[in-house]
Amino acid sequence: MTNRISTVKRETSETNIILEINIDGCGKGEIMTGIRMFDHLLAQLAKHGVFDIKVSATGDDAHHLVEDVAICLGKAINEALGDKRGMVRMASTSVPMDDALATVAVDMSGRGYAVLDLPFADNDMFGFPSDLVRHFLEAFSAEARINLHARIEYGSNDHHKAEALFKALARALDAATRIDARISGELPTTKDLLES
Repeated sequence: MTNRISTVKRETSETNIILEINIDGCGKGEIMTGIRMFDHLLAQLAKHGVFDIKVSATGDDAHHLVEDVAICLGKAINEALGDKRGMVRMASTSVPMDDALATVAVDMSGRGYAVLDLPFADNDMFGFPSDLVRHFLEAFSAEARINLHARIEYGSNDHHKAEALFKALARALDAATRIDARISGELPTTKDLLES
C-alpha cells in the first residue's frame, strides 16, 4: 500500500493555510487556526479518525477561515486516498456526548453531496458561530468529493452537539477509508470507476 499522505496549501487575499494529512496516522493533531473552538473540533477529527493532521491557518474572519480550511481538508483527503483501491468506501456511526447524539454516514464515492440536519440553538460557542459547522461540512464534502449525511439527533448544548458531530464524522471517515484485505487492489464499486 502506498502512503496515503497529502499536503495542501491555499493562499488567497482572505486566508493563508497549510494543511497536511496522513490517513494512516496515529491520531496526532497539530492545529492552529486562531479560533479555539474550531481547533478543538478539528482535533476531534485527528484523534477519533486516527489521522495525523497538521493545520496552520490565518485569515481575515472566521467565516473565510473555516471555509478555506474545509476546502483544504477535503482536497487533502481526496488526494491522499488516490484511486481508492481496496478501501471500504462507506461507513456510518453514531456518537453521544452527554446530552447530545450525532449520526454521520459517508460514502467516499467521488461525488460531493451533503445532506445536513443540524438543529443548533445558534449559540456563539466561544466566538465560533454554530452555523459555521454547517458551512464547514458543505465545503468539506464538496472538496473531499464524498457523500455526507449528518444529523444531530438531539441535545441541548451546542458545544456538545458540535463535538459529537465531529467525533461521529471522524469515526465514519476512519471506517470508510480503511483498507479491506479481502478486496486488496480492487475498486469498491461495480462501475470499475470511482471519481477522484
